[in-house]
Amino acid sequence: MAEDGSGVDLDDIELRMHGALDNLMSEFGGLRTGRASASLLDPVMVDAYGAKTPLNQVGNVSVPEPRLITVSVWDKGLVGPVEKAIRDAGLGVNPVADGTLIRVGIPELNEERRVELTKVAGKYAEAARVSVRNVRRDAMDHLKKAEKGGDIGKDDHKKLSEKVQGLTDKAVADVDAALATKEAEIMQV
Repeated sequence: MAEDGSGVDLDDIELRMHGALDNLMSEFGGLRTGRASASLLDPVMVDAYGAKTPLNQVGNVSVPEPRLITVSVWDKGLVGPVEKAIRDAGLGVNPVADGTLIRVGIPELNEERRVELTKVAGKYAEAARVSVRNVRRDAMDHLKKAEKGGDIGKDDHKKLSEKVQGLTDKAVADVDAALATKEAEIMQV
């Protein structure tokens, strides 16, 4: 906790804001670009052994070429369910099984699909900004309560508010930078 008795820990606030950015980056990893990425298959869940299981727990996912993802399934009996799970994941890819190896070709994106994906990326970024603002609002509420309770004075409240706002501005700028990078990656032909 902060030493001033305000009940606001700036390190904790920064950590929570950074958590929103980390979540955004993992969501961006699932967005398809023109290049193959192993993280594209991270959200895929396979019906294995009577339960929904993450794909990376039933086989090795690798990217041998820029437009190809391969999944080496460990259990021969799971090849069909893995292939079905990838096909049904809504990624716009068509897996092909070859023994225990599944090849997932990544087709080039057309312009319309690229624009659609940038809109999805924008929605993810806006959700991250909202999360950051919620952390800020929570911190500001704690500061107001601390000032009303007499734990901190007006000057301390103002200083801490400015620090919280600075952390918020930095986190939102990081979100905007991540969005710009992802949009450029998606639009790259």
